[in-house]
Amino acid sequence: MEEKKQMPLIGDAFPEMKVTTTQGSKNLPGDYQGKWFILFSHPADFTPVCTTEFVAFQKRFEQFQELDTELIGLSIDQVFSHIKWTEWIKENLDVEIKFPIIADDRGQVAERLGLVHPGKGTNTVRAVYIIDPKGTIRAILYYPQELGRNMDEIVRMIKGFQLADKNGVAIPANWPDNELINDKVIIEPAADIATASKRKDEYDNFDWWFCYKEV
Repeated sequence: MEEKKQMPLIGDAFPEMKVTTTQGSKNLPGDYQGKWFILFSHPADFTPVCTTEFVAFQKRFEQFQELDTELIGLSIDQVFSHIKWTEWIKENLDVEIKFPIIADDRGQVAERLGLVHPGKGTNTVRAVYIIDPKGTIRAILYYPQELGRNMDEIVRMIKGFQLADKNGVAIPANWPDNELINDKVIIEPAADIATASKRKDEYDNFDWWFCYKEV
């Protein structure tokens, strides 16, 4: 009996696959080694919510580039459909889509990544995979077909991950506008009594287990 492949989870290596895109064949995650990349699925081309999302992603394309982060879309459509749809967006909305879109017309990529949810039909849900420069999955987000994504939150997540990795800290809720500590970041809690006893003298804090600092 053929073993069913489990959907990858946070902390797993992104599965290796060769995909067909509007910018030619690509090997994932190999072609993005050393960079962050965001793979996001949409239910279908030529649909209104998906169109607003693609425009929103493209409007932030340069911002993602400054964060050394690439974008790649995906749906269960053929490549000619992707090409025609992006042409329509450029001609009618004056927005040129500069990132590649995977043509997963057989649904193999969507099945491997768990992007088709039976309760929501046969199209891909609005999913987001955030992958780091080592090819590790750092976040997975799912949205229903009827709710478009918030692209500013995805930008915030990339910034937060990069800051956390660089400084060995944790990122508070609604950062950089947290209700308690504003744009500061959280120090990893002490793991022993000796460290805990010094924490309140070393950092701004609410207690020894809740210390924070500027970066």
